Amino acid sequence: MSPIAQLAHFHGGLKLQSHKTLSTASPVVKARLPEQLILPLQQHIGIAAKPLVNIGDHVLKGQMLAEACGEISAPIHAPTSGEIVDINEYPAPHPSGLNALCIVLNSDGKDTWCERHPLKPSPDGRHYTESPAELRQRVYQAGIVGLGGATFPTSVKLNPGEQAHIDTLILNGAECEPYISCDDMLMREYGEEVISGCELIQYIVSARQCLIAIEDNKPRAIEALRTALKKNPSGTIDVVAIPTIYPTGGEKQLVKVVTQQEIPSDGLPSDIGVLVQNVATAVAVHNAIHLGEPLISRIVSVTGEGIRQPQNMLVLVGTPMSELIAQSAGYHEQASKLIMGGPMMGFCLPTDELPVTRACNCLLVENTPEQTPATLPCIRCGACSQVCPAQLLPQQLFWHASSKNFDMVQDYHLFDCIECGCCTYVCPSQIPLVQYYRFAKTEIWNQERERIRSDHARIRHDFRQARLAREKKEREEKLRLKKELLEKKKQMESTAENSGEAEANPRKAAIEAAMKRVQEKKAMQSASQSATPSPQKQQP
Repeated sequence: MSPIAQLAHFHGGLKLQSHKTLSTASPVVKARLPEQLILPLQQHIGIAAKPLVNIGDHVLKGQMLAEACGEISAPIHAPTSGEIVDINEYPAPHPSGLNALCIVLNSDGKDTWCERHPLKPSPDGRHYTESPAELRQRVYQAGIVGLGGATFPTSVKLNPGEQAHIDTLILNGAECEPYISCDDMLMREYGEEVISGCELIQYIVSARQCLIAIEDNKPRAIEALRTALKKNPSGTIDVVAIPTIYPTGGEKQLVKVVTQQEIPSDGLPSDIGVLVQNVATAVAVHNAIHLGEPLISRIVSVTGEGIRQPQNMLVLVGTPMSELIAQSAGYHEQASKLIMGGPMMGFCLPTDELPVTRACNCLLVENTPEQTPATLPCIRCGACSQVCPAQLLPQQLFWHASSKNFDMVQDYHLFDCIECGCCTYVCPSQIPLVQYYRFAKTEIWNQERERIRSDHARIRHDFRQARLAREKKEREEKLRLKKELLEKKKQMESTAENSGEAEANPRKAAIEAAMKRVQEKKAMQSASQSATPSPQKQQP
């Protein structure tokens, strides 16, 4: 494939210090097998998985522990072999800080795999022995979700619909946020798997070309993938070096840079014939199809000035974060804050006694004393608008979000905000703008859920009232028919009784008729006698 002729630029963005060399000096380290793993049933966007196991069950590595509930969901698999010891609510790494339903697995130390079913290779090694739909089902059953942070079920993205035609597949290797380097190390050490996963996704969605986009501050990753392409040349895949500007890794921003096309507001990349997947997701697709392995592990960057030995680790999902900290030589004395994710879009964790989930790409330990700067009134300087990569008006969103005018924030395209934090970073008044936007989004979602619940309740009430009215009418109709039936039966019985008596006593009827005639005759004679004058007696 010929190189990209020209790259575009998106609006705004920031040049930030990368701090990535902290964790890229050594190869990826495989984390030790923990004694206990805690597996939240919702590690993805959509409906939580439904448990298939019970307390006391012995399970094997790779065995499905919880099945997906619907299309927008993903199953959960055992990261190792062992015994299920609890299914209950436990603390989970989430901005809300709420507990989540989890499966607790005690490892038996054997790490025994269940039976796996990898894809059978074709004779020529260049074709696939299953259809795109069958491979997509494998991805679904493997529980693969987007590993760039969004954790959207991959099988759904690989099925854009009959109306959508995917022309270009973009593998996102930008990894633009400071400190995070898990994708960089993955591309360096698993280049051939990235290319294999790319080819599989291309085949599933019938994409004409694939562009692997990597920021130009990752030369070793770029070289590793180009070397992998030389070993397995493809005329439809190209590695593209893109400028290092935060947040180039955002989906809409990356599409703009690589294709010079803009995704419409409230639209999807598939609307313009593009599909974006993370490079780690591509490796997970390779593992699921060619090795028959579900998504049970990922690379996590354990980094920051507050950790003694920054590094990247291949970690089983469900491993306690404290284990990773311990295997990274522990905290510095000045360590002040533990963040899941990066400094721009991550969130603080209250403790390290939380499980690693599929969404955990980085554990950042800061050593700067936590200070809450005084928030000053907005001076309408416009700096936030200048750096906003979504071309929004952050100050207007702030005003309406702070006044809880949720209709207006939607008019100003709140949901186009990717929460990158650029506006907060440059705000001279130290206003935590992104927190206001998250608050507004949460409130709108809550109102929508409440509206849906209210609509469902109203529909149920109307249905119940209609059912009760129908049942009442049916009861009245049954009662009316029953009464009619009883009346008819009574009449029939009365008629039958009269007719039976007449037939059974003909003599009695004849006597009664004769007596009636006699009475009538006597009455006539009596009337005749009273009408005739009696003769007078003669005088002597």
